[in-house]
Amino acid sequence: MPVVDAHQHFWDVDALEYAWLTPEAGPIHRTFTYQELEPQLDACGVDATVLVQAEGSFADTDSMLALSDRHPRLAAVVGWVPLLDPAATADALERYGKDPRYVGVRHQVHDEPDPDWIGQPAVQESLALVAGKNLTWDQIATIPRHLEHVPSLAERHPGLRIVIDHLAKPPIAEHGWEPWASLLSRAAEHPNVYAKISGLDTAAAPDWTPDDLRRYVDHGLAVFGADRLMWGSDWPVSVLAGGYERAWAAIQELLPAEHRERVLGGTAIDFYRIPGLG
Repeated sequence: MPVVDAHQHFWDVDALEYAWLTPEAGPIHRTFTYQELEPQLDACGVDATVLVQAEGSFADTDSMLALSDRHPRLAAVVGWVPLLDPAATADALERYGKDPRYVGVRHQVHDEPDPDWIGQPAVQESLALVAGKNLTWDQIATIPRHLEHVPSLAERHPGLRIVIDHLAKPPIAEHGWEPWASLLSRAAEHPNVYAKISGLDTAAAPDWTPDDLRRYVDHGLAVFGADRLMWGSDWPVSVLAGGYERAWAAIQELLPAEHRERVLGGTAIDFYRIPGLG
């Protein structure tokens, strides 16, 4: 089974605008390229990645697809469409849907002032279009309210494959548990909902160890099972917490051997229907 990093990014601060990427971001406020990532993939034995949007713009999506043209290891792209405008969403999905590497859609809902942004009728209409194209939805959940929307989203769109990014950012640094654990369990009751073990390092304290992440990973495995759980590096955001190889070493320590094939490749391949790997 190929090893797949189900969540990584690139950005070019000289070529594109990123509303969230300001000097306050510190070490990640710079350009990150494939040439920087490739030796880290080699060192960890990662065969392919899912490249995920870093800005709500067509320019970002077009840039990701262009990178995938040059680097086949970037096997799938999760892009952006203007969900508040269903007609424009339909046009964009028609255009991008011609490329089999365009596998799904994401919007940075955590940057929206309204925690109920996803519940708007226009957004729901657009998500129905996403489902109709057999594409996926990456759900960002950084606060409990974001996670509370997942069950209703799954029920309203039973044909939409949903993945919760970063295991909904559990409160690791504070050694917290609820309401995160119960809300994640409730989301996992829906068979079209998946989750990513990603971004946990940046949810932890700076001096984190794999043991700090263990009970959160174990809970994800308990409620989703390996068949609905996938691993992602969240590079280059992970640079803030030790970088790619540290994140890779942690998942090796935390995953039981019997779950590695699914979580480190099989689930992502099946969920995203990655061309050439399924």
